[in-house]
Amino acid sequence: MRPTSRARRAKSESGPVDLRSDTVTQPTKQMRAAMAAAEVGDDVLDRDPTMRALEERVAGLLGAADSLWVPSGSMGNLIALMAHLTRGDAFLAPAGSHVLEAELGTAAWLAGGMPRPLEHDGGPGKITPDAVRRAAGGPGPYYTMRTSLLCLENTHNAAGGTVTAPEEHAAVAAAARAAGLSVHLDGARLWHAAVALGVPPGALTVGADTVQVCLSKGLGAPVGSLVAGSAEFTAEARRLRKMLGGGVRQGGVLAAAGLVALDRVDRLAEDHERARVLAEGLREHGWQVSEPETNIVLISVADLAGTLTRFEDSGVRVAPMAGKVRLMTHADLTDGDIDTALDRIGPVENGVQDPAPAHLAPAGPGHRSLRRAAGSAGRAPARRAGR
Repeated sequence: MRPTSRARRAKSESGPVDLRSDTVTQPTKQMRAAMAAAEVGDDVLDRDPTMRALEERVAGLLGAADSLWVPSGSMGNLIALMAHLTRGDAFLAPAGSHVLEAELGTAAWLAGGMPRPLEHDGGPGKITPDAVRRAAGGPGPYYTMRTSLLCLENTHNAAGGTVTAPEEHAAVAAAARAAGLSVHLDGARLWHAAVALGVPPGALTVGADTVQVCLSKGLGAPVGSLVAGSAEFTAEARRLRKMLGGGVRQGGVLAAAGLVALDRVDRLAEDHERARVLAEGLREHGWQVSEPETNIVLISVADLAGTLTRFEDSGVRVAPMAGKVRLMTHADLTDGDIDTALDRIGPVENGVQDPAPAHLAPAGPGHRSLRRAAGSAGRAPARRAGR
């Protein structure tokens, strides 16, 4: 995992370290070669063969009957909501979910659903079966909204990439189905959850009617997500994709990168390890940081705008998320980049950040340098199921 070339080391020492998102990665040489050599066809007319191969592979990984390629995760989520909701229905989702906060309200103004956020009563990013049962309610007068759908998110981005374990997911999904709700899973970073828990992705989709997964978040593909479910759902999803302008012609050029991306899932453990070391180093510098479960590190600060500017000026690119500073590790980073970022960020200044929230893990004895952590590189941090 250490940078092996002098040029690579120089990059981390002189250029900015980009920790804004795991979507800033560049397509690998292997991806570019696969894209150039892809077998293609008109996907709108006859189905593109490479696109179809990707769709079938993802369906198998998720335990679904079929899947459909879409240009973005937001479109995948919207297609699922449009298929599940009738205009005037309400739907439930954990507070801070991507479908609530980062998709421009399309769940309401295009899918016709009224969002009802649920507080995280099961831990950061998580809701409990009891919360679903209470919110689902029962039949009411004709003029009341029906609650017809539960949207889950794994990992939960705004909560810091927190992971929902198979048994937790299955229990919540079962409660929703018992209450007469359909279940959609926004699994944009489901691959991260699977690697962190050491389980196949299909173990995290049990009880979900539809699932969306992304190939550009962490896996390095330049574009593309897939939405999966029954054969009937994917047939309808194809119509909805066309309605939203998402039909593609020779889509195999893009799907080829997705097939290569799927071969990179196991290396996400490296991103998780780098996030853990980054968090330890920040805590040693006095920053209040939650313990990452995957590749997202959140810093609690009092002056968000000022801290973002400070980091940018120091040569570390970060992003705001849920009132905190978000740093994300990804495939294009080296151990040297993490060391450089920590050196540039430096110690926290007095008055810059809030007191430590009660739920944050206490600081350890000091961050372990990545040079000393090389022996554990590439392995996901051990964690209990359900943590």
